[in-house]
Amino acid sequence: MNFLDRNEFNFQPSQKVLDAIKSFNPSDLCFYTRIYDEGKKSVVSVRLSEIYGVPEEQVLLGYGGEDILKNTVHFYLTKGDNKTILIPQFSWWYYSSIAAEVDGKTEMYPLYEQEDTFAYNVDEVIAYTNRICPRMLLLASPNNPTGNCLTSEEIGRIMENIPSETMVLIDEAYASFITNDTDYIAPLVNKYSNLIISRTLSKFYGLPGLRMGFGFMGAGHNDFLKYANKYLGYNRFSEAVALAALESDEHYRNVANQMEWDRQLFKNELGSLDGFKVYKSVANFILIKYPIEIKSALQKALAEQNYKIKFMSDPGLESCLRITLGRPEQIQIVCDTIKRVATHK
Repeated sequence: MNFLDRNEFNFQPSQKVLDAIKSFNPSDLCFYTRIYDEGKKSVVSVRLSEIYGVPEEQVLLGYGGEDILKNTVHFYLTKGDNKTILIPQFSWWYYSSIAAEVDGKTEMYPLYEQEDTFAYNVDEVIAYTNRICPRMLLLASPNNPTGNCLTSEEIGRIMENIPSETMVLIDEAYASFITNDTDYIAPLVNKYSNLIISRTLSKFYGLPGLRMGFGFMGAGHNDFLKYANKYLGYNRFSEAVALAALESDEHYRNVANQMEWDRQLFKNELGSLDGFKVYKSVANFILIKYPIEIKSALQKALAEQNYKIKFMSDPGLESCLRITLGRPEQIQIVCDTIKRVATHK
């Protein structure tokens, strides 16, 4: 089965990752890491501190980005009486789910369709946040499933104009597919104590099965760090592979660049068909509007080819497909199948 429905990685890991797996000494699993004796979390948090220029104590680690999101939402929505979190209208269902786990109240601010993209209205996000005064504001950049992102300037403008008691969580799981710019992270985290930026090795680094997430937060949150950090350290095998991945940017940048071929194929082959719209994406997936009357035939045709893509069911996106950007031969088959079904409806 070709899985193009959950934004996983259909390419090969880097040679450094493969070497780290092959050379890992199993006896290392017989002992805890000793780096916590130095007051640090992990060799990975130390390396991330060096790469991103953020103090190690402000680097977060988790069992995937999912763990960081859950820890953050659970902690801050259970401190005090304010249990409201603002999330994007079209976004990952998991955001509202983890808030509900602690009886949080989810409110949504809109994303707007603009020609072939979706966009935040930054001024509206600021106004909404000041009006609601939520405990948390969640921003996704790039956003899943719409594929749009915020600029660092837009993030700064939001941070500068909302209440300081609102914790801002930016989910950047899909960052880095279009740009390798990370220079904005340290200045933002150093300036705003109420900011948390969450990333992961699951998407750009293609290791969702490793379950290793990381993030950065403003200073002054010792209670949260005690809640989220692991006293006895982290999985030493995962640490070794994570370090190798972080040193493999050239390999993964090449993979990310290959995905542009996928985007252009969908745009050129499907963009002019009746009832279709191919949205711009800066992530490893693409959102495509299609004639919903062909849904059953398309599901059947893809299943016969052993392919899975995501047929959206979110309110307002029911007539959309989300397709993970994979290898050229995979994307060619999916594109050809969609065209064949669409032109024979």
